[in-house]
Amino acid sequence: MRTIRRGGSRELEIRKSRFICTLARAADEAEAVEFLARHRRAHRDATHNCTAYVVGEHGEIAKSSDDGEPAGTAGIPMLEVLTRRGLTGTAAVVTRYFGGVKLGAGGLVRAYAKAVADTVDAVGVVELRPVVTVTVGVGHAQAGRFLGDLHARGAQPADVRYGQDVEADVAVPLTELAEFEAWAARVTAGRAVLRRGAPGHIEVPVTP
Repeated sequence: MRTIRRGGSRELEIRKSRFICTLARAADEAEAVEFLARHRRAHRDATHNCTAYVVGEHGEIAKSSDDGEPAGTAGIPMLEVLTRRGLTGTAAVVTRYFGGVKLGAGGLVRAYAKAVADTVDAVGVVELRPVVTVTVGVGHAQAGRFLGDLHARGAQPADVRYGQDVEADVAVPLTELAEFEAWAARVTAGRAVLRRGAPGHIEVPVTP
């Protein structure tokens, strides 16, 4: 599962027409639709505001609009860039200010696709990997060694709390959950108290 690292905009000029692509992260379809509607209102003076979005855990919801451009020359090429990159949770709008020179169907397809592709490259992509936050509680006498073992393992606690005991919150990849719990029990001689939290995701940058 991948999404853009952050929202952002990038402008492309082709034969006097300005193509301004703006990307945003969207948790669901309602958020994508709201972002696109807000952008259209802010750029109502543009010749076209063509849109595409992909949302859902597996990108199962994907929609696009040509917004008055010839059918299939804007929204679909934009959407194809998002789907080829394996993105979800992403909304794209390309605002066009017509410069007086017609590009033809092929030129439009290339322009809208390039506007989105260039912007995705500019903002970056992250892979969303499923994790479960495991809270590990140990006594103060064991805490230093346990935290050292965690660092040696390559795990960085999200939070460490010192109270009656010491508690460390560790984001554990879902596929490694059972192995981590067995490891924590082993290195603490069975003294650790482990609690599983809600599942979530961590973001890992994807190199181009």
